[in-house]
Order: sequence, then structure tokens, then C-alpha cells
Amino acid sequence: MREALKTAWPYLRRYRRGLALGMGALALKDAFGVMIPLAIKYAIDAVTGGGPLSHLYWYCAALLGLTAVKGYFMYQMRVILVGISREVEYDLRGDLFWKLTTLDGQFFHRWRTGDLMARATSDINAVRMMLGPALMYWVENVLTFVLAVGVMLWVDWRLTLWALAPAPLISVAVVFFGQRIHYRSQRIQNLVSDISSRVQENFSGVRVVRAYAQEDAEVAHFDQLNRGFVQENIQMARLSAMFMPALQAMVGLTFLAVLWAGGLRLLAGEITLGSFVMFNTFMGLLVWPLIAFGWVVNLTQRGRASLARLMEILDAEPTIAAPARAAEMPKGAGIEFDGVRVAFEGREALAGIDLKVGEGETVAVVGRTGSGKTTLVHLAPRMIDATEGVVRLDGVDARELDPAELRRVIGFVPQETFLFSGTLAENIAFGCPEASREEILRAAELAGLDADLATFPQGLETVVGERGLTLSGGQKQRTAIARAVLRDPRILILDDALSAVDTVTEEKILSRLRGFMAGRTTILISHRVSTVRQADRIVVLDQGRIVEMGAHAELIGRDGYYAELDRRQSLEEELETL
Repeated sequence: MREALKTAWPYLRRYRRGLALGMGALALKDAFGVMIPLAIKYAIDAVTGGGPLSHLYWYCAALLGLTAVKGYFMYQMRVILVGISREVEYDLRGDLFWKLTTLDGQFFHRWRTGDLMARATSDINAVRMMLGPALMYWVENVLTFVLAVGVMLWVDWRLTLWALAPAPLISVAVVFFGQRIHYRSQRIQNLVSDISSRVQENFSGVRVVRAYAQEDAEVAHFDQLNRGFVQENIQMARLSAMFMPALQAMVGLTFLAVLWAGGLRLLAGEITLGSFVMFNTFMGLLVWPLIAFGWVVNLTQRGRASLARLMEILDAEPTIAAPARAAEMPKGAGIEFDGVRVAFEGREALAGIDLKVGEGETVAVVGRTGSGKTTLVHLAPRMIDATEGVVRLDGVDARELDPAELRRVIGFVPQETFLFSGTLAENIAFGCPEASREEILRAAELAGLDADLATFPQGLETVVGERGLTLSGGQKQRTAIARAVLRDPRILILDDALSAVDTVTEEKILSRLRGFMAGRTTILISHRVSTVRQADRIVVLDQGRIVEMGAHAELIGRDGYYAELDRRQSLEEELETL
């Protein structure tokens, strides 16, 4: 518990005042609780000692009062401390989400979505249980034990020693079972991550699963994971099933010892009947702390395992972050790649790129698959940083700029279009939520989406489904283009953003976008000559190097890769018309 509290203290210290009040209510609850057996002792001794019956009435009234006050402080204790654990849960989930939004793409290449979802749900809940009920009952049990033993020692230290005789056995049992519960908790939480990841992948790829008739194979794989999860939980249940009875057996031994030793001392006249009853009442009072201690250990070990898993993410640092003192965002929009080299795990994606894109210029990038086109355009908005060399925006090193500020001046349409499960209008206005309906319609028109709007049941308010499930590939791409256009960016990057539309639709969209692109720095990636022929310059990449560069007519005259691409696509178009 001490190690867990040390790790979680940055969250708990925000609620220091509430913790103090909650712990104060807990202490008062235990203090009044300890007074109840004492009141019983004095009541019995008063009656057996020949005192007047009126004294018994007063003791009964005192017992009722003590019980009521104890109940009040118990209520306050639970409301405050469990409430704080809910606040910590809220803070943890918020910090986890914020951290995930700041981490770069390399992090998400290493972590599975289902694993992250499991940590954001079941792991956070396990930490809440540790910092709420487990912490509360841990402090309560320790305080109850200390107060009760203190009173018992004051009344009769010999009988108290008999009551404490099984304590070393309880300590050994807690250590023995606690280590094994912690290990099982880690295994169970890891399996939760595996199951979540598998379910998420199957839901996202359900069309592929059906297309390849792999439903039975996926069900079998899930059944294997599910069976492993059940078996681990059965092992955990067996541990708990052994732990709790072991504690209860030790508590039973303690009762026997107190009854035997106390009975002998009562018969010998060494203690009063009230003291004997008080000791047995205290033993009843200590039964719950001793039994609950096993439950607290279980919750603590589960929470520790989950907290360690959460800290793996919360302690992660993005490889791309704002510098301590970010440079002022430049006014221009020229981009320069100076000796840029990018390597991924030993594989060179770009090998010494020198390229200047002037402000207001449209530069197209073509090349074979895997030639480094997407890697090149990811450098401008700092989705990745160069391994060597410098990327400059209007003469300023991009690494000196705040990535968030840099990305606000760039309209980026990635190769893989992603839409949220909201309305079409919400998806277009994602980067510009304050946009008016007229501005959204204008962006949709520029992207060539206006004709499709008439066919949608609710126009812009049509819900597109998860990842844009109800839209075609071309409609998704045009929605993403409209999203970028709406931001009115200084720099526009289109990464193969028209690959899912036919050449006729492509030409219509490009004719509309040319007016918008005028005066803006534009980088356009495509595999089609028809898309790039109007660019100011065309750059041909091959194996991470620039092998050709020039205008369309100039590159056709060189009879290189670009000319070959043009001839091949012209032949394909002729064959399609036959």
C-alpha cells in the first residue's frame, strides 16, 4: 500500500483537505466504536456489582448514543473517501486521454488499441478500488486493531497476549498469498488487454473476416483467449478461497484462546464478568478487520498491478514535442527540405532530399510504392522528424516550432482517410468547429461533394457511421478534402487524396481546387499523371531519392520514369474506351 500511495500521491494530494476530513471521520468512528465494548463492560459490572437499576438505563442510553455517533461518522467516512477515489478516477482517465492525444504515431505503432482501451477502463477501475475502499478499510482496520488492542492491554495484558498469539501466522499468510495474488492480477489484466485488442480488430475488420470466411477461425481464437482468461480467474478465485478461510481459521483459534484463558481467569476471580464479555466483544469487533484484511490485500495487489500498467503510458514521452522556448510562427509558407534523411529501424525511407517549395507554388510528388512520398510530406507538419537534415518553414527550423501551432496553418489530407461516427457536417468541420453552415457547404462544393449531398437522406446532417461506414471510398476522400479546405490553410498537402475517384470526377474536383490552391503552398502526391500534370513542378522519387524534377512537358521530354508512367496510363485509358 505504501508503494502504491507513493506512486499515486500526485493525484491524491489534490484532495488533501478531503482526505484529512475523511480520515478524521474514520478516526472518530473507530474511537466511538471502541467505546461500545467498554460501555458494555461497565454496564455488566454495575449490574453484577449490585448497583441500582437506573445505572443500567444510563449505560443503555450511552450505548445507543455511541452507536448513533459511530454510524454518522461511518457515513461521512465512506462518502468522503469513496468520493475522492471517484475524483481520482476522473483525473486519471482525463490525464490518460490527454497523454494519448500528445503521443506521436510511433507510440501507436507499438501499442494495440484494445490494450489501451483495457487500461483506460478495467485498470483505472482497479486503481480506484485500491485508492478508495482498499485504502479506507486498510486505515480503518489498522486503527481499529491498535485502539482495540490498546484498551485490551489496559484491562488485562495477559489475556491480550492470548488474543494476539495467531498474529504472526496471519502476517505469514498475508505475505504468501499477497505475492501470488499480485502475479495473478498482472496476468489477468494482460489477458483483458489481449481480449480487448482481439475484439476491436475483429469489429474493425469484420468485412475482411467475412470476405475470407474466417468467422469460425476467429471465434476459435477468441475462445482460446477467453478460456485462458477464465482459467486465470479461476486460479485467482482459488487463491482467494484459500486465503479467506485461512484467516477465518486463525480468527477462530483466537476466539478459542480467549474463551479458554479468559474463562479460567474469570473462574479464578482475576477478571470481572464485564471484562470477560468486553474481551469477547472486542474479538467480535476484530473479526471484520482480520477477515477484511485479506480482501484489502487482494484489492491492493490488483490496484498495484493496474497502476504500474497505467504509468507505462503516463510516463511515456512523445518523440515530437514543443521546444522549451518555441520560435514565433513565421508568416510565410515556403518549405525547404535540406539534406533530409529519414530511417525507420535501420531502413532508409529518405536518403538526402534537397527540395525547396516556394510560397504559393504547387509541387507534385510521384514515384513507385515505397519510394518515400508519404514520409516526405509527413515531415512538414512534424508528424515525424528527420533523422538527419533540416526541414524549414519560411526559413525557420520546423523543430523550433510548436507542432500544434505549425499544424494549424497546414491542411493535411492523409493517404488513409479517417471519419468519425458523427454527421457529415461534424466531420467536415472537425478542424474548424466554429464554421458556419454556409462555410461548410462551400468547402463541400470545392471538394466535389455537393452532388452527393442531394442523394444523402439528411444532407449535411446525415450520420456517416463509424469510420464513415455508410460512405464510399471516394466520398470519404472528398469529405476529408472538404475538412482540409475549410481550415483555409496556408499550406495544403494532399497525400494521394483522389485515388478512390474516377478520372472524370478527379478532373472536376481539381478544376475547383485550382482556384483555392492559387497563392497557397501545395504539395500533391498521386500515382496518376492526370492529377499532377498541371503542377508547377513534379518531383519523382525512387528509393528515397529525387531522380527527376521539372514541369510535365520537361519530364516527358527526358523519357524517364515519369514519361514511362504517362505512356502506360495513356494506354490504359485507351484500352478502357474500347
